[in-house]
Amino acid sequence: MHPLHYNNRAMKLNDEQLHRYSRQLLLKSFGGEGQKKLLNSSVLVLGAGGLGSAALLYLAGCGVGKIGIVDFDKVEISNLPRQVIYDSKVVGRPKVELAKQKIQDINPDVQVKIFNEKFTDKNAQNIIGEFDVVLDGLDNFQDKFLLNDYAVKLNKSFVHAGVVGYEGQIFTVVPEKSACLRCVLPEIPQDAMQKCSEVGVLNTCVGIISMLQANEVLKLLVGIGDLYTNRILKFDALSGSFYEFKIKGKNKDCPACKKSFSVKW
Repeated sequence: MHPLHYNNRAMKLNDEQLHRYSRQLLLKSFGGEGQKKLLNSSVLVLGAGGLGSAALLYLAGCGVGKIGIVDFDKVEISNLPRQVIYDSKVVGRPKVELAKQKIQDINPDVQVKIFNEKFTDKNAQNIIGEFDVVLDGLDNFQDKFLLNDYAVKLNKSFVHAGVVGYEGQIFTVVPEKSACLRCVLPEIPQDAMQKCSEVGVLNTCVGIISMLQANEVLKLLVGIGDLYTNRILKFDALSGSFYEFKIKGKNKDCPACKKSFSVKW
């Protein structure tokens, strides 16, 4: 059972949309109703770096109706190998503005809202509350747990991911139905996540995890397939192997999942 439901009977696809999305419309369990769901849906992409920038291209291409982008960085030349939405001519310019323009060039159906600011406890609730699903493209555990706590509080599904070196992982959270990050790790790990700027990262590994995230978002929005809930999928780029860690489900002692939990940062 997927958490998102829409009433799309009144909506009709125009001729251009029928042509643009024709390959998706042919898919069983997707079709016109699935496309209408996407056009009526909204996704927040937190971070327009390696994970977020690649996912944005596919979310825009498939016709997600509204996309929000949160990032306060400017493009650096060291970003370009893995942040594929940018090119050498835009180094030094704000990422959110460039990503918005690229999305509008790809698909005029998509409404884009940008937040050229850092994701913090002061703006988290207002930003997350506006969207149906959140894609986690954040680069540190503190911000990822901040997302987790507010998403659980607001009952917003999100797709967590992380990549460093040759390895990546993905995990989907559907509040009230599946385990959240704090169910697995009650406290923010101090040394669990090395920085790409310190140990490096393979751009293709980032791309693979980003595509899996975009795929999870589409499954959530359309209501098809099996989600990565209660299981963490890991990818090793050197061996080309995927392997899963099963999670029993919600932890009864999880602080974030308790009804009485108050987000304090």
